[in-house]
Amino acid sequence: MPDKVPFGVIAPMTTPFSSSGELMPKSIRSQVEFLVRERADSLAVGGSTGEGQTLDADELRACVSEVREAMPADMPLVASTICDSTRQAIRSIKAVAGLGVDAIQLTPVHYLFRPDDEMMIEHFRVIHEETGMPLIIYNVVHWCYLSPELTVRLMNEVPGVMGIKQSAGDLKLFADLMINAPKDRKIYSAVDALMYPSFCLGTPGVIAATPSGIPRATALLRDAVAKGDHANARLLHEAILRFWNATDHYNLPACIRYAQSLQGVDAGFPRMPMRPATEAQQAKIKPALEAVLKLADSLS
Repeated sequence: MPDKVPFGVIAPMTTPFSSSGELMPKSIRSQVEFLVRERADSLAVGGSTGEGQTLDADELRACVSEVREAMPADMPLVASTICDSTRQAIRSIKAVAGLGVDAIQLTPVHYLFRPDDEMMIEHFRVIHEETGMPLIIYNVVHWCYLSPELTVRLMNEVPGVMGIKQSAGDLKLFADLMINAPKDRKIYSAVDALMYPSFCLGTPGVIAATPSGIPRATALLRDAVAKGDHANARLLHEAILRFWNATDHYNLPACIRYAQSLQGVDAGFPRMPMRPATEAQQAKIKPALEAVLKLADSLS
């Protein structure tokens, strides 16, 4: 395990691009300030919310460097890689060496062809051996989905796999992992619509798009569950779910970016071919955001 283990509200940051698609790393600082102020516990750079599949290794390094410099020194930092080969993943991870990254979040390969289970294990084993970094496997790729049995094998057979980030709306798989995974490994939830039961089931943290748009409401949900205050947890869950329903579209990162911009973040534009939030999407996101922020204010 790393010295600083990612925990709690782990916000996967959006990546600021110009209207022409150029990376604007300096703009990322306003987002760091927003997330820290609004009670995120840890930050993640270059995930799917950050359009990490579009970042080359040098761009990922530039983003990580800016985030680490702007965030508190004792705050855990996750860097992400979304690649289609072992070689690409190793190059991407080595690009952020020496920048104070505490763990690497990485998907299985996301192109059409799925490795068999033995090569999947070998993929993650070689990545850890070559980089020495603790790995959080981001189980999100539908046609390269990792079963509960395979994820448990990975955690048992590859010492560098510190945990799994379970996504794709599969709370059943998340629940299975919580009871079957080795007790020293972390099972993070990325089931945005069901963060409430994820906290109830004992997740050490949520790494999901929603906390990047509404980190304080997510922190209040976590706190309410910890205190056994399920009346307020239910209220927060319902408001957060309405926000999620308003943002859960084919251009989810752009929708989260729009919600951030309404709160003063210099979020920039998505990178083509992703479409910015449409007027119809904005018309649904804004009232859902206002409602959840009003509830968060009343409970803070």
